[in-house]
Amino acid sequence: MERRTIGAATLEVGAVGLGCMPMSWAYSGSRQRGEESLRAVHRALDLGSTLLDTADMYGPFTNELLVGRVLKERRAEAFVSTKVGLLVGEQHIVANGRPGYVKRACDASLRRLQTDVIDLYQLHRADPEVPVEETWGAMAELVRAGKVRALGLCAVGARAGRRPGARLHDTTIRQLERVQQVFPVSAVQAELSVWSPEALDVLLPWCAARGVGFLAAMPLGNGFLTGTLTPGEGFERDDLRARHPRFTAEMMAANQPIVATLRRVAHRHGPSVTPSQVALAWILTQGPHVVPVPGTKQERWVSQNTTAAALRLSPEDLAELATAPVAQGSWD
Repeated sequence: MERRTIGAATLEVGAVGLGCMPMSWAYSGSRQRGEESLRAVHRALDLGSTLLDTADMYGPFTNELLVGRVLKERRAEAFVSTKVGLLVGEQHIVANGRPGYVKRACDASLRRLQTDVIDLYQLHRADPEVPVEETWGAMAELVRAGKVRALGLCAVGARAGRRPGARLHDTTIRQLERVQQVFPVSAVQAELSVWSPEALDVLLPWCAARGVGFLAAMPLGNGFLTGTLTPGEGFERDDLRARHPRFTAEMMAANQPIVATLRRVAHRHGPSVTPSQVALAWILTQGPHVVPVPGTKQERWVSQNTTAAALRLSPEDLAELATAPVAQGSWD
């Protein structure tokens, strides 16, 4: 697989990463598919998809434990990205950016991941009660201690239930400018896809101008852009899409023209090419510092997603994708 370099720290990863969240968090049946998920992670590494993206809150904690089982055997082949800053309570998720907590959380993540260093440690969300410079300073100390190689920041707009529009991305830019004064940012993670392209306006140019990598979260629109979901399809209560305005039967039907556009482009490249591969290939054209991180818990989807790195979209393809309908349905 093509390799890409992200950040001033020259971190090298496969062009398509693997989002591990669905293996134990946010989607139906995640907790019952441990062995299947392990096979998916192994398959990703086999195919050169080296970036494994997890977080301590996924589960919580079980996602890092699962990834750690693979790292115990194949640490040298993997690029490990995990996150800190969010705690899962019984009723809601809260931020915690206190320096002491950050340092304890890192040690706990290292134990669960069965490694002595985290390649990319990301601030999942800034704590409104703690100056972000203090949180980032604690994370920088972890780099100096040799526990972390590089630091990243997750965009404000990536949280569930909110659309990452311009104002939210402006907030992220302000945070980035502040933490850059403390320690270099190597990567920003934010939603980017054919049906959520807002990051192209502000965040991507900011990253490109500063040599900062961009990890494209939810590049397949929570599964919608794969073309495998049926309008009106019911989601279990523990599936985040059950509460997502874009996944009502009405909005799924309204957004089918986006999938149709992806299918038309895929058809030009042969019968084996899928809408999801086109969606990922489109993200890869947005810059050499951009790495899509599709999430899945199934080995077959890992294989399909990684193949997208070899798909070359033509100017005609890109022109058609640029005219795809704007997605319907608010995320507010």
